[in-house]
Amino acid sequence: MGVSFDKIDGVIWYDGRLVPWADANVHVLTHGLHYASCVFEGERAYGGTVFKSTEHSERLKASANILDFEIPWSVAEIDAAKQFVIDKNNLPDAYLRPIAWRGSEMMGVSAPSNTIHLAIAAWDWPSYFDPAEKLKGIRMGMAEYRRPDPATTPAMAKASGLYMICTISKHKAERAGYADAMMLDWQGRVAECTGANIFFIKDGTIHTPIADCFLPGITRATAIDLARRRGIEVIERRIKPEELDGFTECFITGTAAEVTPVSEIANWKFTPGKICEQLMADYTAEVQPKGKAAAAA
Repeated sequence: MGVSFDKIDGVIWYDGRLVPWADANVHVLTHGLHYASCVFEGERAYGGTVFKSTEHSERLKASANILDFEIPWSVAEIDAAKQFVIDKNNLPDAYLRPIAWRGSEMMGVSAPSNTIHLAIAAWDWPSYFDPAEKLKGIRMGMAEYRRPDPATTPAMAKASGLYMICTISKHKAERAGYADAMMLDWQGRVAECTGANIFFIKDGTIHTPIADCFLPGITRATAIDLARRRGIEVIERRIKPEELDGFTECFITGTAAEVTPVSEIANWKFTPGKICEQLMADYTAEVQPKGKAAAAA
């Protein structure tokens, strides 16, 4: 186990100012801790530039609005704060975690006047999966929990409470020797993984579930765009588990996972092939700052 996350050296942007890492704390009676009134983003910086920073900041603001609060910083201010954090921590290649939450003025379900806080941390976090394992495809199990009906939960917010069943499911998968778990939706159709979106390939066409009960990831959108630039058809549709026998390749996408091939989901087997390899390479090229990529070419 590495250094505990509360003991990393560095600074965190906290409500408009940089504070020493160890001082970026909240009170135990913070509303966001007790009632999950908390939203966040997962982002990566490559070569000193945060990839799709503005899209992430816009989604952070939108998630807060879905949870009925307003982050008191603009998208431009949040973008600037993220850049400030990676510059001050000297982390040109980093993972970033902006997070906003209701404070502790009122402890109860209703707390409309609580102060809204915003913090941004960045740290060195290599590829989510071991590089050797990633190239051959990761193994996944099946999650016991399902993504809930969107009529019962704020599915389009990147909200902390929505990850409770993801943590439980990923822990169970890891104990069984898997890297992750695939989740179904409330109607038993394929949805996503515990922290990434999922894609399948058949006869040169990519198929991915419609994102209406889970978050349509920014990396997901990037992968779809990259595939279509290559002339690869991408179909967003309902996918039933019994269809998985007919797919030859599978991959997942996410800020942490980037583009990662899958070799196994429970009893279903896949062989990472040319499309997975191409999208991995295209994504790596896409995330590099354009000036640096042009200079390298």
